Amino acid sequence: MTAASYFHLQGRDGEARTGALTTPHGVVRTPAFMPVGTAGAMKGLHWREVRDAGADIVLGNTYHLMLRPGAERIAALGGLQTFTGWNGPMLTDSGGFQVMSLAQLRKLSEHAVTFRSHIDGAKVELTPERSIEVQRLLGSDIAMQLDECVRLPAGRGDIERAMQLSLRWGERSKRAFESALPGYLLFGIAQGGDVAELRQASARGLVDTGFHGYAIGGLAVGEPQAVMLAMIEEVAPILPTDRPRYLMGVGTPEDILEAVARGIDMFDCVLPTRNGRHGMAFTRFGAVNLQNARHADDPRPLDEESAWPSTRSYARAYLHHLVKAGETLGAMLLSEINIAYYQTLMQDIREAIAQGTFQQFRQQTRANWARGDLPPR
Repeated sequence: MTAASYFHLQGRDGEARTGALTTPHGVVRTPAFMPVGTAGAMKGLHWREVRDAGADIVLGNTYHLMLRPGAERIAALGGLQTFTGWNGPMLTDSGGFQVMSLAQLRKLSEHAVTFRSHIDGAKVELTPERSIEVQRLLGSDIAMQLDECVRLPAGRGDIERAMQLSLRWGERSKRAFESALPGYLLFGIAQGGDVAELRQASARGLVDTGFHGYAIGGLAVGEPQAVMLAMIEEVAPILPTDRPRYLMGVGTPEDILEAVARGIDMFDCVLPTRNGRHGMAFTRFGAVNLQNARHADDPRPLDEESAWPSTRSYARAYLHHLVKAGETLGAMLLSEINIAYYQTLMQDIREAIAQGTFQQFRQQTRANWARGDLPPR
């Protein structure tokens, strides 16, 4: 493969990397966390809040968008950016993970996966070629190959079968993507479960096929963190240094920090908004449960030193009240606070790598989390 012209590494500190990924709709600073707008919307948030928090790129999902409102409809309305109002880069997941989560409804073959829509029960066939077609209709800057994701724990035989199928589907996905407009990118997905040699074989196969970027899939699906990190260590050294590396569906702030230390550039996860809707805030002191009664009379904000207005302005007592009362505003505020924290973490990581102080930053950040939240007054 020739050197990538769309991804530029700007600094390294150990295995941690910082760079810039150029897409048709803008530049993504890496390491990057992509907030998840599964159906073309961020739950409880306006796009301006997501952008103001520091996000360069967001994620949409092929499976959900092809079922509702439909890829052809979105294309006719100008593509995802025009349709949703998000004026920046978008990555679309291929739908493979959602197919896994609907395993009781699916039928898998070499050609395709066939399943029943969770919306209306209609029969749907998804091939690698159709997945790419849908993503091109959506107009996503970064498309993902269709793969089969196996939930762990699983037997080696099932893991190897899915890994080999994903490699063949990756080749078909690449062929289907060949007529895409210049600048649009396709990522391959390394599978192999928790088996080191299968992960290595998958990574080598993907590199032989050749993609614009490489994702590590099939993790954060039930395995311990130590296993996830071990699999990253098996895969990352095989991947080209001039291509972005994406750890799919991850994760907690600690997961992200440790994955960056092992050479990962991109992340996505629903945790910031999902946990926000359930009364949990992420802060530099760790996770804070606003449902806890100890916050009921506490006038202090979550973090008076935060750069994000909602984090330093709203009293814990008020946030606790909103959560306990089931007020929509509580979910909205905590979701934006969490998205802002994740983006602040990524910005701090990028700056630390650029300055050559990532290891010190990593140690201090982990120490802050370990000390925990401020004691109640």
